[in-house]
Amino acid sequence: MAKIAPMLWFDSDAEEAARFYVSLLPDSRIERVVRAAADTPAAPAGAVLVVDFTLAGQKFAGLNGGPAFTPNESVSFQILTDDQAETDRLWAMIVTNGGAPGDCGWCKDRWGFSWQITPRQLMELIGSPDADRARRAMQSMMTMQKIDIAALEAAVAA
Repeated sequence: MAKIAPMLWFDSDAEEAARFYVSLLPDSRIERVVRAAADTPAAPAGAVLVVDFTLAGQKFAGLNGGPAFTPNESVSFQILTDDQAETDRLWAMIVTNGGAPGDCGWCKDRWGFSWQITPRQLMELIGSPDADRARRAMQSMMTMQKIDIAALEAAVAA
């Protein structure tokens, strides 16, 4: 087990969320499901308490802690994609499974966690040492929800 793993707080469906998350990326799997040995404020004995999972090689844990806390945008997950097909696939999986689109490559999953579906090309363009090229890429990105790599490349070529 990893020494540090981010713990994601869920009301009661950490196992369902973990199963969805591991379907998104290679090198992802459910490691174990821990059931409550006794009643907790959030669930009775025997209910799923913690789900340990690996997502793209990174260890996580999901806790069924009840409704006391909910996710917010102060913590998000960035997935760097290699091409438009991967960007489109991940965006669609998150948004069409109860999620919601956001601006500039952000979307939210059905549990309220924010994801940045970020093509590597976007990061290269907005980080360009050519300030005008970076500005044009940034301005183009600011008009998008899901990132369109071809539109970004056209904007910087203009």
